Amino acid sequence: MRFSGMALVAAVAMISACGGEKPAADAGQTAAAPAAAAPAGGAMAAMPATGKTVEVKMVGDEKGYRFEPADITLKAGDALKIVVMSGMPHNIAFTNVPADVKAQLQANMPDAMGDLMGKMLMGANESYTISFAGIKPGKYEFNCTPHLANNMKGTVTVQ
Repeated sequence: MRFSGMALVAAVAMISACGGEKPAADAGQTAAAPAAAAPAGGAMAAMPATGKTVEVKMVGDEKGYRFEPADITLKAGDALKIVVMSGMPHNIAFTNVPADVKAQLQANMPDAMGDLMGKMLMGANESYTISFAGIKPGKYEFNCTPHLANNMKGTVTVQ
């Protein structure tokens, strides 16, 4: 009896997963491919980097937690790549970003954990790259969320 109930549940799940498709009006027609999804809620699309990539190391050791270098200068269109060296976990989070820059910077941060917060990096040599394409000139503060209390901070100046 138990096996029959489980089989029935599995069969219903399969049927419902396969259902809902409408056949084409003419057997010779094929359904149109769905259009690429636009960002939800008016969000901006990510812009790929078109310039150089500047690498920053994330370090935690007997000297403390830090970005090396902590102050970076980029041109609009460049990319910032953070690489874990030691003292993980690490991430990058931007603070005090002007409203007119926030949406594009967020869009340029793949797999973000939250508002202007990149994904958590758990192992040595893991990296995370952020495009600064479409980002207007200015100075942008960032930190490592797990090590904010250790003053692990930096700035990106976009020219």
